[in-house]
Amino acid sequence: MPLLLGLLRRARAPPGVPPRRHLSRLLDRYGFVAPASLTPAPRKPSSAAAAAPTKRRAKKPPYRPPSSLDRGGRPPAHSDLPFDFRFSYTESAPASKAIGLREPKYSPFGPGRLDRPWTGLCAPALDATLRDVDAEDPLPDAERGLEEARRRERDRVLGEPLTPAERGFLVDKCQKNRTKRQINLGRDGLTHNMLNDIHNNWKSCEAVRVKCLGVPTVDMENVCRQIEDKTGGLIIHRHGGQLILYRGRHYSPKKRPVIPLMLWKPAEPVYPRLIKTTIEGLTVEETKQMRKKGLHVPVLTKLAKNGYYASLVPMVRDAFLTDELVRIDCKGLPKSDYRKIGVKLRDLVPCILVSFDKEQIIVWRGKEDGILHDQTQKSSSSVIDSDGASVKNETGDQEQKSSDCSSHECSGISSFVEVQMTNQ
Repeated sequence: MPLLLGLLRRARAPPGVPPRRHLSRLLDRYGFVAPASLTPAPRKPSSAAAAAPTKRRAKKPPYRPPSSLDRGGRPPAHSDLPFDFRFSYTESAPASKAIGLREPKYSPFGPGRLDRPWTGLCAPALDATLRDVDAEDPLPDAERGLEEARRRERDRVLGEPLTPAERGFLVDKCQKNRTKRQINLGRDGLTHNMLNDIHNNWKSCEAVRVKCLGVPTVDMENVCRQIEDKTGGLIIHRHGGQLILYRGRHYSPKKRPVIPLMLWKPAEPVYPRLIKTTIEGLTVEETKQMRKKGLHVPVLTKLAKNGYYASLVPMVRDAFLTDELVRIDCKGLPKSDYRKIGVKLRDLVPCILVSFDKEQIIVWRGKEDGILHDQTQKSSSSVIDSDGASVKNETGDQEQKSSDCSSHECSGISSFVEVQMTNQ
């Protein structure tokens, strides 16, 4: 019987299809063969369809976020602020001459965003070609006019002076326990964008607290002067590095000045070397010996990172009365910070920079200490004047005797000063 079923199945199979062996016996039992309609052959495309081009959907352009550099055809911004725009107004000295630039004169305000050209150091309020370098008056008439206009506008906005009660109320309102509104002034000093932050705070309050820390606090007088000059406000309270800045009686937030923002920090220009091979007036060997000696001098003080350094200049001046070299420990401070501190000491004390090795600031008072010399001259002149005044009321013999005595005392004072200078 199975042999008969196998023969029947082979007879039903279409011709030309080879017999297949299956693992399952269901096909052998039921003898099912799939019809040809269930397995159609692939159709060939017609000639008309092949000739017609296929339509592709246009790709959507990629998303492009809005850019602050794209002005959209708008004109460049114009500002009537009567001063040169700099990145930092306290840490950049216009008197110091740079010897080169680290990058081309790319404006930090962005291309086409400001109508003032960028010179690599600042964006001047006046055309730089109008300034005469060889003129007798270093301040041109146009710049004097800008300063006068700035002073008049500041006096108008400030109005009448505050009464003690009003001043005390504003100071108490800006304390830490009353408000968290504060502007931090760090190692970069008073930056250009900080002016916009101050005016934004003046929208909702009459005074704002400014916290000063780091390198600018070496010269706090310059910081206070620049803040008042550039913002047009008035510092009504100062305690250490904390300032309370008042906006004025007639300040209007709707009429605030236009302050274009800097989009990036410009590169620092190249200045002459601070530490030279030899100190002026000394030989190479004497310079080497002084630098070795400076590393073994007792430390005057140790500076903390982002600290308050307002007492540093008086400390160095007092130390120069007895010591020739002064060493300041700057371990933990960035290299740029203690270099800036050294430059400020050189200009404010004044003194001569010796070395920055091993994170130490070593300064020398020089061969002639001007501070000590001036003090001794004043003391000796006061002694001589007092002696001469007491002699005028006496007889001629006593005047001659006292004049001889005063000349003897003067020679004694000068010899005492020379002995002290040689001992130091």
